[in-house]
Amino acid sequence: MNLSTPLSMKLGLKYPLVSAPMFLISNKQMLVACAEAGILGCMPSLNARTSEQFRADLAWVRERTDKPFGINLTIGLTPPERLEADFAAIIEYRVPVLITSYGNPTEYVKRAHEHGMTVFHDVISLQHAKKAAAAKVDALIAVAAGAGGHAGRISPFVLYPWLKKETGLPIVAAGCITDGSQVAASLTLGAELCYLGTRFIASTECGASDAYKQKVLAIGPEDLEYTDQVSGIHANFIKDTIPQGFTPDRSPEGSKRWKDVWSAGQGVGLIDAVEPISVIVETLAREAHDVFARLA
Repeated sequence: MNLSTPLSMKLGLKYPLVSAPMFLISNKQMLVACAEAGILGCMPSLNARTSEQFRADLAWVRERTDKPFGINLTIGLTPPERLEADFAAIIEYRVPVLITSYGNPTEYVKRAHEHGMTVFHDVISLQHAKKAAAAKVDALIAVAAGAGGHAGRISPFVLYPWLKKETGLPIVAAGCITDGSQVAASLTLGAELCYLGTRFIASTECGASDAYKQKVLAIGPEDLEYTDQVSGIHANFIKDTIPQGFTPDRSPEGSKRWKDVWSAGQGVGLIDAVEPISVIVETLAREAHDVFARLA
């Protein structure tokens, strides 16, 4: 069975898969590896320490692939001057997909569309989804319960079809998607693309430390804590990396959010090896094909 969807075909992807932009650990190497594997690799612009470095990263990627990739702008968390400089670089280097989060995307959607970009926006609720739809985004990233990083509370069995029904927008499924059976399930629920973060932490190209990657292999979903005491917004973190007394305003023992307190989604229990992105992608596609073949 062909796994392609209208949105994946529009973007020129071989498979309807997205490597989610993970703070600090998604990198330019992942963008190129994903592009060459036929999926959409994404990275937050803030993973580069400066706008100059971000511009250099985009140039590096463009020298190595002509295939699509995406950049995440965290609107409400990025200083205005940095936000404008990063957006100017995104336009200059013709980034095909813009992912907006943490703020009103209206202005950036309009400007991105003027340059032919496709825009996705992160949402965890119908309220957020309706605001994004009013801003005329092209698709909603529906972040369900159990996702790594900032996660919602609603089951994917409800969230994906519900937001699609209420807004009429294409859905990018996010949350606990780790193997091909979950890819198949998400597509069956009406998603156009599947957004994977934690699965790609355990890739050779990912910028996470070896200790972080090995931790993802060693733990299960019961080793995670869904809390707002790290960043001020509810997210899933690995319990034993959270120091006692950690709050949004206090970082005991010199620990830094995201760098030392590690995030992961509930799909960790299904990840058994650190592999190249190309191998992970082919495994996901084969598993999804097998599921649809069995159902047929």
